[in-house]
Amino acid sequence: MTLTNRSPQAGSPTPEAPRKAALGDYVRAYVALSKPRVIELLLITTIPVMFVAAGGVPPLWTAVATLLFGTMSAASANAMNCYIDRDIDREMRRTRQRPGAMDLVTPKGALIYGLALAIGSTVGFLVFVNVLSATLSVFAILFYIFVYTMLLKRRTAQNVVWGGIAGCMPVLIGWAAVTNSLDWAPFVLFLVVFFWTPPHTWTLAMRYREDYAAAKVPMLPVVAGDRRVLLETVLYSWATVIVSLIFWPVAGTTVFYGAVALILGALLVVQAHRLLSRSMAGVSGAKLKTMGFFHLSNAYLALLFTAVTIDPLIARLLG
Repeated sequence: MTLTNRSPQAGSPTPEAPRKAALGDYVRAYVALSKPRVIELLLITTIPVMFVAAGGVPPLWTAVATLLFGTMSAASANAMNCYIDRDIDREMRRTRQRPGAMDLVTPKGALIYGLALAIGSTVGFLVFVNVLSATLSVFAILFYIFVYTMLLKRRTAQNVVWGGIAGCMPVLIGWAAVTNSLDWAPFVLFLVVFFWTPPHTWTLAMRYREDYAAAKVPMLPVVAGDRRVLLETVLYSWATVIVSLIFWPVAGTTVFYGAVALILGALLVVQAHRLLSRSMAGVSGAKLKTMGFFHLSNAYLALLFTAVTIDPLIARLLG
């Protein structure tokens, strides 16, 4: 791999000669290919459900193995997503710095890296965790690559609605890793992430609407007006909050979880309604400040799942 500077403008100084990439350059490029910030979000949902499944602190080795191989699984899907989408990544401001778009990693290198991580994570789950968690991990990888990236993303505005299923899978994987089974409680949390994903993604896409349009990706904000997008944001936000409250009786959590879910849910839906009201009042574009909702939704999910983690510990203390 050779790293070069961009071509200079006319009349600019002579460009520097290409330099040989150091080991650190390779490492940084492949780490970026894995989309570590996306993986962080997935881990936020994996760890808490393991506490619920264990009724307290999960077995240390199971937790470590699940996080390690779950990280590898998510990194493999992300790397292959970058391999497939390198053409449209070059068209978007938000993604044009990715290694595949900048040719810091060759397409063949990205593909081999993704496949190696997929195989390694699957074998790891099979050997050190259990067959069910391995099966769910493989499903998540295949769904993200073939259903979301290759089938939905460039064809329908419902891409992140159904494509988001892959991002919900860590909840089921975490539960299966601890119990070697599935139950209603993880499926309820699965639905929390499922309904949370579209408004979270759409408010970001509103900020980068021109990028998606240039790349011919039919995100909802590209094919629909602000009011339609924000109305659906309100509806999905309400669905997220309702399902989060259903988890209270289904999982038998304490009042602590219920109170946190109520407070966080109120903040989320109020902000969603506020955006819709501003849009109906004629506010548009950057003045809508949709990124405020995007950041709030990040905090919402992180804090809600923090409550999921803490609640079984409180239940044990209460006896």
